[in-house]
Order: sequence, then C-alpha cells, then structure tokens
Amino acid sequence: MLKSLFVANYALIDQVEIDFCKGFSVITGETGAGKSIILGALSLVLGQRSDVSVLKNKDKKSVIEAEFNIANYGFEQLFEHEDVDYYEDTTIRREVLPSGKSRAFVNDTPVNLTFLKSISQQLIDVHSQHQNLLLGESHFQLNVVDTVAGNEKLITAYKKNYQAYKKLLQEKKQLEAQNEKLKDDVEYMEFQFSQIDELKLEADEQVELEKERELLSHSEEIKRNLFLVVQSLNEEPSPVLNSLKEVVKNLEKVSSFLSEGEEWCNRANSAFLEIEDLVQEVEAKMEGVEHDPSRLEFINSRLDQIYSLQRKHKVEDVRGLIEIKERLEKKLNQVSSFDEHLNKIEKNIEKATEDLNKSAGRLTTSRDKVLSKIETIIVGQLVELGMPNARLIVDNKKVSEFSENGVDDINFLFSANKTGELSAIPKVASGGEMSRVMLCIKSLLSHSKGLPTIIFDEIDTGVSGVVADKMGSIMKEISGNIQVISITHLPQIAVKGAHHYKVYKTDSKSDTHTSIEKLTKELRITEVAKMLSGSNLTDAALTNAKELLGEIV
Repeated sequence: MLKSLFVANYALIDQVEIDFCKGFSVITGETGAGKSIILGALSLVLGQRSDVSVLKNKDKKSVIEAEFNIANYGFEQLFEHEDVDYYEDTTIRREVLPSGKSRAFVNDTPVNLTFLKSISQQLIDVHSQHQNLLLGESHFQLNVVDTVAGNEKLITAYKKNYQAYKKLLQEKKQLEAQNEKLKDDVEYMEFQFSQIDELKLEADEQVELEKERELLSHSEEIKRNLFLVVQSLNEEPSPVLNSLKEVVKNLEKVSSFLSEGEEWCNRANSAFLEIEDLVQEVEAKMEGVEHDPSRLEFINSRLDQIYSLQRKHKVEDVRGLIEIKERLEKKLNQVSSFDEHLNKIEKNIEKATEDLNKSAGRLTTSRDKVLSKIETIIVGQLVELGMPNARLIVDNKKVSEFSENGVDDINFLFSANKTGELSAIPKVASGGEMSRVMLCIKSLLSHSKGLPTIIFDEIDTGVSGVVADKMGSIMKEISGNIQVISITHLPQIAVKGAHHYKVYKTDSKSDTHTSIEKLTKELRITEVAKMLSGSNLTDAALTNAKELLGEIV
C-alpha cells in the first residue's frame, strides 16, 4: 500500500508531501493543473527512466520519495538477496542530478532500476488511458485468464518442462549440425589421425632422440677426447693420479710437524679420490660411445617425420602432436557414435514431450474452466455500465506447437451491439467502451491478484452520467480488496472516494507551481460543486454536491 509521496524540484513542483490512506481515494484538478505530473513523479520511484528535463531548478537535484507498507508480500528473501534492509514500511527514493544521472535507493541502500522494477510491479498497477490498448494483446488476455484461474504453480511447472524440452531440441540441432560439418571432413581427419598415430609418439621422445643424435653425430670426436683425458690422468709417463698419490705420501710425512699438515693431507687425499673416480667414469663413457651410422640414420629419419608433422600442424613439440591426435580421435568418435547419441537425445525429447503435454493439458483444463466465469462477470458489469447489449466471448483455440505459455491461443472477442460482429476489442470498441471493459477486467483481477495498490489515470474518459456513477461504485467495490487511487475529472466518481485530493496550480510573477492537498469536508463540497458547474459556483451546485456527498441529513 502506498502510504506517502514526497516530490521536490520536479517539473512544476517545488515541493509537495502527501499522505495516502487505505480504501478508495480520488485525485481531481483542472485540466493542466498537474495531475499527470504527480503520476510522472511516482513513476520514477517505480523504476521508469528519467532525464534532466524533469528538473524545475536545473542547478538542483530532484528528489521523489515514496513510502509503502509491504507487509505480507513475501519480499524478505528478495531484499536479503540484494543485501537491502527489509522493513514493513519501506521507503523508495529516486534522485535526478543536474548532470542528468539518476540514483535509486530502497531504505537508503543504493539499488539498480531492475531491482526497483521487480518490487514496484508487485506493489502498484498504474492504469493509464494508453493501457486500454492492452485489451487487444494476446499476452494480456492470457494473463487475465491465468490470474483468475490462479495458474501460477501450473505455469511454473509448465515453463520448467518447456525449458527442458527446448534445451533438448537445441542439443539435437547442435549435434546434427556438428555431425554434418564433421562428416564433410571425416576423410581428411582420418588421414591426419593416421599420420600421427602411425608414429606411436611418446611425450619426451623428441628430446631424447635429439640428445642421442647429437651423441652419435660426434661419437668419434667424443671418444678421442675422452681417451686423451684418461691418458693424461692415468697413462702418461707422469700421470696426474700418480703425482697426487706422491703428494699425499709426502704430506703425511710432515703432517705431525705442521699445524696445517693434517688438513693439507686430507685435501690432497680428497683430490686424489675425486680424480680417480673421474677417470673411472670417463673410461666407462668412452667404452660406451660407439659409432653407429644405421642408428643415426634411423634417428634422423624419425626426427624428420616429427619435424614435418610439427610444421604441418604448427606446434613446437611432440606433446602438441599428441594433443592434436587426441582431438582428432574425439571428433572421429563423435561421428562414429552419432547415431547412438542422436537416439539417446530423441528418447529424452520423447519423454520431455510427454511431460510437456501433461503440463500443457493441466494448464488448458484450468484455463477452460474459468472462461465462462470471465465472460459472465464482465458482461454483467458492462450491462450495469450502460452497455445492455454487450457480448464477450473468451475464445481458446489450441495451437499445434508448444509455446512459452502452453498450447492455448486466448482471444477476447467483443461486440457492444446485439447484431455486431464479435471481434478484437480495439477494432470494435470506442474509447469509452474500452475504458469500461478495462475497468471490469481490473475489478475481476483485484479479487484474484492480490496487488496492494491500483491507480486509475482517467479511466473514465468517454463516459458520464449514470455510467460514471456506476464506474465509481465499481472502483469503490474494488477498494474493499486493495488500495484504489483514481485520477478523475468526473464528479460522479469523485464523490465515491473515501479520501479526496486536489491538484492545483498557482502563478507568481516569474513562475508557475503545482501543489496537491487533501481536502476537508467543506473544501470537498466546493471542489465537487465546481466540477458540476464550472468556475461559476452556484448555490444549486453546492446543494447538488452535498447531496452527492451525502452531507444533507
């Protein structure tokens, strides 16, 4: 429920603050006084986009703040998810800055417009004249039927099945397209795979082969130099090992006489052992190095094959070739197992179709049950609204393919005359007739939807007299379930409100200002009288206003 509205520096408004009440409230004012400005300001806190043109004073920001009672509307989890403090009396604020940027806050926490819209759509239904055009839209008509039928859970279940069904269809389409593309390349992929597979590559093979090739290519040079090393250390007329052995002996003889002698002796002995070990390793390596032209030829040939494939596939090592082989193998397996995968998906689609048919059937049955109820209630109210020959048929034509909303094609077919052809409402109804039909639909929805507030913006356009009086009664009846605010220019409707607000405009030497006030009983009588007689206020108009307001005992 809308509890209050504060507007500052918006259009013709310097600053206004107004409290709203439960039940039925009316807002009146002369044409051009600014009733639409109040609604425009409210639309900003409901998430509509803004621009700098709304600023009255271009050097200051505009602030619009609305307080709502949101108790029992299940917003707790949504607020928690957005990290917004939850209060039963929640404040929504929009600020439009001189730069043209805007900011939104819920309980002083900054929020984006998406979040703002997600909550405002569940708080207020603003019905303006252009919304009558919705009467011709299939989505709106279907929503009316689903709301009256209470199909929320059935729709959720259907959409879950529908999304699963669509996902499977997409998977099948992708699989078929992928297979078609792969089929064109299968021979070439098999050739590429065979080229790599035939080599039976191992991950570190290339590095090892390159090392071995290097060894074999220089085997004679290596063996010759290693022989010279061994000879120098162990076979020369004066080998290094023998010399080191003599050094050790000589140091041992004097070690007891010198403080450094034992250390020198140990170092010399270590050097001897290290060189001795080196000689053994070099000799072993020298014996193992063999000149093997056939092995070298084999290695060169295999490396040439590896290098050729690396250049072809633009990779740097054997691991890259192995990865390509694995990818090719995976693609070839996809082609060979296509029928198996396709069969599995088609079975899943068959099961999903069966589930979807059941969900769609339950939805259709539920919708069909309320069609005659909708027709009866709306036609009954239209008769009371001065349309004794009104006819309405809610037609449901089943479609052959699943849609996001089921297999039902709902159409509201209308005629205001006995013999008129039933057709889409916007095609055959006048503006006043469309307003009355929409009011009846809103009345019907108010019993089912549980929306806290509905605002009618001159829904009474094109009607007057007894019809206007009945429209006012219907709005008053709706207000028994929800808060109703009607912006009206008709006294017959204005007197039905439990609360009456007036929007008025004042002029100064340099500026024009729009304000709004809640009327006292006395001021309300005067306002209704003006609505009846115009600016020339008469005693008869005042008396009539009192009678309409029930003020005369």
